Amino acid sequence: MSTVATRQDADPAPSTAQPPARRAFPTDFLWGSATAAYQIEGAAAEGGRGPSIWDTYSHTPGRTLNGDTGDVADDHYHRWAEDVQHIKELGLGAYRFSISWSRVQPGGTGEFNPEGIAFYSRLVDALLEAGVKPVVTLYHWDLPQELEDRGGWANRETASAFAEYARRMARELGDRIDVWTTLNEPWCSAYLGYGSGVHAPGRTEPVAALAAVHHLNLAHGLACRAIRDELGEDAKTSVTLNLHVIRPDDPTSDADLDAVRKIDALANRAFLGPLLDGAYPADLLADTAHVSDWSFVQDGDLELVRQPLSILGVNYYSTVRVRHFAGNGERSESDGHGASSHSPWIGVDDVEFVQQPGPYTAMGWNIEPAGMTELLLSVHQAYPDQPLMVTENGAAFDDEVSVDADGTARVHDDRRVAYLHDHIDAVGAAIDAGADVRGYFAWSLLDNFEWGYGYDRRFGIIRVDYDTLERTWKDSAHWYRRLATTSVLPGVDEV
Repeated sequence: MSTVATRQDADPAPSTAQPPARRAFPTDFLWGSATAAYQIEGAAAEGGRGPSIWDTYSHTPGRTLNGDTGDVADDHYHRWAEDVQHIKELGLGAYRFSISWSRVQPGGTGEFNPEGIAFYSRLVDALLEAGVKPVVTLYHWDLPQELEDRGGWANRETASAFAEYARRMARELGDRIDVWTTLNEPWCSAYLGYGSGVHAPGRTEPVAALAAVHHLNLAHGLACRAIRDELGEDAKTSVTLNLHVIRPDDPTSDADLDAVRKIDALANRAFLGPLLDGAYPADLLADTAHVSDWSFVQDGDLELVRQPLSILGVNYYSTVRVRHFAGNGERSESDGHGASSHSPWIGVDDVEFVQQPGPYTAMGWNIEPAGMTELLLSVHQAYPDQPLMVTENGAAFDDEVSVDADGTARVHDDRRVAYLHDHIDAVGAAIDAGADVRGYFAWSLLDNFEWGYGYDRRFGIIRVDYDTLERTWKDSAHWYRRLATTSVLPGVDEV
């Protein structure tokens, strides 16, 4: 036998390979988490709060899963100090929350409620004391019911009322707010609230849905002006859009590519066009001409709508796939926006939504991190001078609570950790390719009332026991803390 060792039985040579570099984000990149008032606050009839459309909607039989309402939710109204402590311990640089319009101005017009304003003032002061930047959303879907009784977002006067509400909040909270976000996902407010009816106020009126699109855009512009009138031109204003990443079922089909164009017009350019370009897309107006003549757009409106944006907020969860519908058989409507016999896609009856390949979250939404990079880059390429921020991204999964040997309750939500890791990595890839992305907000800080799905879907990085209201950090919270305090992307197993 040879005395020369073979490669197999020799000691392995020392490796000269370096471990892959960890993705590092800019030192001033803003890490945060987000919530919405009706989803977490509870105290629906306390402190002078008036009813909103979501109170009415959720108390209407058959509207929400299990008849769930936001009456108690996470009881954040009483537990806000505890929740601020969680935010501080997570090491977050910012917290995005919404103001309940009906808590500070119960009727949407008229008298303001000092007790409601004081609640948000205390919250803002506590965040600042904890070293956390308050990022306020003025409207996250909870319109005061009295305004809906007068027509809601289909009524132009609602936009004027919103501007006065924004003005008052700017006066009350002042320069303590880091970023003023006017609207969250106006696409949902207009199309799901007034088109398909799966969100409050539950109307199924195509003309009203298109009117709501415009009046929400107008409300944004008027509110931006009102905020700057109160706080000066340096006040940072923003809007958050759930821009859709739309794929053709057959990329070689002209008809499928035209289906993409139609959905892009309704989903994306109906808002980007007036907000950033000062005009509605001509093809959107043509596609919907048989529904509405858009006479609700008055002279001078588009100048009011188009206001400088300090930040454009982008929410991303999944992608959609569309194709031309020739009218044969039953139309597929796998758009991820809830079941209804009425479509939110106004005027495009010749488009169908195809089921995406998995994997899926508990919402039935496909998981595709590459869509995040694609979306951020597409917006950057269209508007290269516009700073961006990911204002929502996260996933609902069916979490299980276990108890460790020391008796500590744990939620080992490895799928959520992987989801966050892969999507945040995708944000980094967009930055590497040139997108000006300034921050990332995980949705959501807490498990909460998930609109029509009630308490069945859990998005939080902190678990809420809805019987005791006890908060428990999930593994995703521990993982996100490591990221937020280092700005270096941890591995999925670093919990």
